[in-house]
Amino acid sequence: MTDTTRQLRLFWALLAALTIVRLFLAASVPLTPDEAYYWVWSRNLQPGYLDHPFMVALWIRIGTWVGGNTPLGVRLLGPLSVLPGSWALCQAARRLLPGSPWPQSGLSAALLLNATLMLGLGAATMTPDTPLLFFITLFLYTLSRAIDPGVTSRAALPWWIGSGVLLGLAFDSKYTAVLIGLGLGGAVLTTGRLRRQPGPWLAIPGLFVAMSPVILWNACHHWASFLRQGGRAGDWHPARAVQFLGELLGGQVGLATPLIFILFAAGVWACLKRNRLLAWLALVPTIVFITHAFGDRVQPNWPAVIYPVLALAAIEAGWRIRWPVISGMVITLIVCIQAVFSPLHLVPHRDPVLRLTGGWDGFSRQVALQAKAEGATALAVEDYGLAARLAFTQDILPVIGTDPRWHLFRLPGTAAVKAVRIAEQRHDVSPEKAVTLCREVRDQAVRCYTVSPPASLVGVQLPGRS
Repeated sequence: MTDTTRQLRLFWALLAALTIVRLFLAASVPLTPDEAYYWVWSRNLQPGYLDHPFMVALWIRIGTWVGGNTPLGVRLLGPLSVLPGSWALCQAARRLLPGSPWPQSGLSAALLLNATLMLGLGAATMTPDTPLLFFITLFLYTLSRAIDPGVTSRAALPWWIGSGVLLGLAFDSKYTAVLIGLGLGGAVLTTGRLRRQPGPWLAIPGLFVAMSPVILWNACHHWASFLRQGGRAGDWHPARAVQFLGELLGGQVGLATPLIFILFAAGVWACLKRNRLLAWLALVPTIVFITHAFGDRVQPNWPAVIYPVLALAAIEAGWRIRWPVISGMVITLIVCIQAVFSPLHLVPHRDPVLRLTGGWDGFSRQVALQAKAEGATALAVEDYGLAARLAFTQDILPVIGTDPRWHLFRLPGTAAVKAVRIAEQRHDVSPEKAVTLCREVRDQAVRCYTVSPPASLVGVQLPGRS
């Protein structure tokens, strides 16, 4: 057996083990409110939604068709998608890193990406970043075939069109994919060999065909999603720029894990000297996020779109990856153990996973029984995450969403129903005659909510699990 064959077998054995761990994690950790919100989307598939494109809803619909309306069903495609995604990234390194020996370069890039907390924990959850990362890795593979100097422009044409389609599917997952497209555009325009080929220009129609469902949905809904997400670019709070930049840096050090973050940074610096394509793909999104941080907060998961590119770029630094990969996997393992077993009995506000996922079953049942005892026929909730989580967890009473966003769904409105209104408690102030109920873990309150007396309310009825 050659060393290369041994390395490949060990690599796939490790990925298989990681997939089993991620599937266990996906089945064991309760859904977050956002995941439950995307699950509601999956029960009402449409080409677009207010907050994001449709891909996460489609993935959940497929997963729940196989695994049922359970946490594992909701998240099923996440862990499974990492296997083909890692293969694609490994193959992409062959042509995107021409100065590095393959398959070692590809295996190293895939290991680095899998060792990040962004993918290690993120693959066991279901958010728009999950399909986004998958399609970006496939895009990098087809792009590597398209730019291969050993093929003619005619032979490269299908790969360019495929790259456009995959980038469009990434856009259908999350709008930040457009930043990778801008980076590719910059690379094409500044590279004569690529600029003169027909492939990059014929990829544009494929891109727009794949994006068209989201564009058409927005056109039919007064551009609601584009305006909502694009409006964030206009936020401007320069007095807090230092805070926002610090949060951006700290978030990426945490999600990449510290040693891998340093390797990512070194890789981008190396690409500036000898890999123009990867430099463009990495720097355009990075500059956009840094610029945004001068005026408003950048959520820690937004730069996820760059992580597959950074994993490739890191190999250009020529550094050893052994300790960054080991440290990243150890950190991810510690976080996963805490998420499932909570060996460290942290107070809820210091445990972000517990704060989002803890105590929903008991709380939801308690709320529904309390409302039913008071003669209510429904639960009315304005907060979209709370409404979705209650709809997923209990089937005692229907959940009525009162947030205006629900009117963008093809969901039936209700006539006036007798419902209790549920809201998160603020500053220990409760509406008159309201009852306070809390989500609890180990007899500790995670979050408390007010349940107002029944009243006649209207809204949109959310789908339940049955």
